[in-house]
Amino acid sequence: DFFLLHSVGLTFNFGQKKDADGDGVADRLDKCPDTPVGVLVDAAGCPLDADGDGVPDYLDKCANTPPNIQVDAMGCPLDEDKDGVPDYLDKCPKTPIGVAVDADGCPLDTDKDGVPDHLDKCPNTPSGVQVDVNGCPLDEDKDGVPDYLDKCPQTPIGATVDEFGCTLDTDGDGIPDYLDKCPTVAGTKENDGCPELTKEVKTLFQKALQGIKFDTGKSTIKPVSFQILDAVVKVMIENPNYKLIIGGHTDNVGGEAMNMTLSKNRAEAVSVYLISKGISPTRISSEGFGLTKPVDDNSTAAGRTRNRRVELSVEFTEKVIVPVEK
Repeated sequence: DFFLLHSVGLTFNFGQKKDADGDGVADRLDKCPDTPVGVLVDAAGCPLDADGDGVPDYLDKCANTPPNIQVDAMGCPLDEDKDGVPDYLDKCPKTPIGVAVDADGCPLDTDKDGVPDHLDKCPNTPSGVQVDVNGCPLDEDKDGVPDYLDKCPQTPIGATVDEFGCTLDTDGDGIPDYLDKCPTVAGTKENDGCPELTKEVKTLFQKALQGIKFDTGKSTIKPVSFQILDAVVKVMIENPNYKLIIGGHTDNVGGEAMNMTLSKNRAEAVSVYLISKGISPTRISSEGFGLTKPVDDNSTAAGRTRNRRVELSVEFTEKVIVPVEK
């Protein structure tokens, strides 16, 4: 008998395991089968994530993030205000963009006055000094000298002060400039800081009220008046800080316009006389008031006589008029 022998061969390869991503973890065990080539993986075939933030180490630019910290796609802690201090450390998480901050993420406050530098208009305030919302030292009286330096903190508004915040007294007469009508010439309190005219000068100017005579209805000075005017010249020469104000006045006889013109012309005539005697025009001014400033009742002859007058007043360097007693 003839027998035919047939055999079927099966080959089993037990030495090789499938590992599609080549990470060393067989596909059947690999929970991350698409890991990029060369990336280190754990036993489950997933990329290592040393800090456990959900971003694998090979992508993580902040590989040592503390546990449970929220991170961005790069694995770095969130920094909402972009100040360089991560939110989990930032004590001032809403800092405006571009503002310099300290290690706590808070805006710098160089002078420690409670107003951050980016808002502080006076960033070098001394320690302990009270400041306003702008970071500047308080200045209660608004004189430009802060309270912590101000030795006169209740100075009236508008008064000029020195470096210590005290009112200036330029002429040293004890009357501060803001109250002194003659701040550059020493005077008395009774005279608002202006010098008192001497008794002799007051007497002379009193005589001038009625002693300066003019031709009727004209501005021509009568020669009888020259003695008084020459005495005025002498006073002006002896007191170079005097400036003279000449005021012309009339009674109510005649029209208002006529009297105004007459009073101006008479005051000007006195001015011209004094200038002719050597007094500088810059030291004299004249003005006419017509019948607008009577000193007596125009209904009587005596009253009208008093109203027809030339008043002399002294003006000092600051153009403050000191009227002479009548």
